[in-house]
Amino acid sequence: MQAELQALGMIEFNSIAAGIEAADYMAKAARVEPMFLKTICPGKFLAAVHGEIASVNSSIDAGKACCGETVVDHFVIPNINPEVVKAISGTSSGIHGPAVGVIETFSVPSAVLAADYASKAADVFISEVRIAMGLGGKAFCLLSGDVAAVQAAVDAGSASAKESGLLVRNVVIPAMDSQVRQFVL
Repeated sequence: MQAELQALGMIEFNSIAAGIEAADYMAKAARVEPMFLKTICPGKFLAAVHGEIASVNSSIDAGKACCGETVVDHFVIPNINPEVVKAISGTSSGIHGPAVGVIETFSVPSAVLAADYASKAADVFISEVRIAMGLGGKAFCLLSGDVAAVQAAVDAGSASAKESGLLVRNVVIPAMDSQVRQFVL
């Protein structure tokens, strides 16, 4: 993403029609730019916008006010880690370090938030944030680095998803087999 990215806001809707309607409200409510507006599995809609913190807050509030009964999950992350943005957009460069951590969640926003918490808790590389396509609506993030850092990051990221009741499972693999590693990313 661009260097001027100050905040990222995201809402996951359980209705495609409501998501499209809310995205229109979000775009009209404040000066924000869409990062993406798209359908995700299973028949949900994801709206992500970025811009100045106050604008992103206003935009997310407008989306929730419009179609709040269809909101699955949402967030606003001020000063999001740029590595998380790369991982969301699929431009990260693989796994770095011996350990791999996985945080699996029931929503896209909870996985993105977990990745941001994890990246700020320890010196890890955010390898990927996979968002709900072909995953039955779930999402996950992959982290890599040394074992202690990955464990600390997975603990921090998982805590945010667990608090919201959206954590499926987490795991730290100290030394992933090279045959498995080539298929994971």
